[in-house]
Amino acid sequence: MRQCGLSQRKAEYLTDLAAHFASGRLDPKDWKKLDDEALIAALVDVKGIGRWTAEMFLIFHELRPDVLPIDDLGLQRAMAMHYRNGRPFTRRAMIAHAEAWRPWRSVATWYLWRSLDPIPVEY
Repeated sequence: MRQCGLSQRKAEYLTDLAAHFASGRLDPKDWKKLDDEALIAALVDVKGIGRWTAEMFLIFHELRPDVLPIDDLGLQRAMAMHYRNGRPFTRRAMIAHAEAWRPWRSVATWYLWRSLDPIPVEY
């Protein structure tokens, strides 16, 4: 992996990810049965995968509808802009405010992200 241009750290992360799959600690067949927090916990057990990365995986790969990535800077910025005249939310206040969006917090997050980009995107 190093000869392919990966850093030592990235090679270690990929090796750990492969070990999780090989050992069955990460098994995609189980992911649909796991609730969001359980899947996040399984993913962050892999070296190099943090909570934000796991949440993005749940939103974009697993299409989970109710993920609120409160550590995401885009979400923080959009919520501050649209709901507090640019003043930032605390983490607790973000969670409380987004409670009204359940069970579609991933969808609300997507719309808030899009609100920051003035250029329309076609999918």
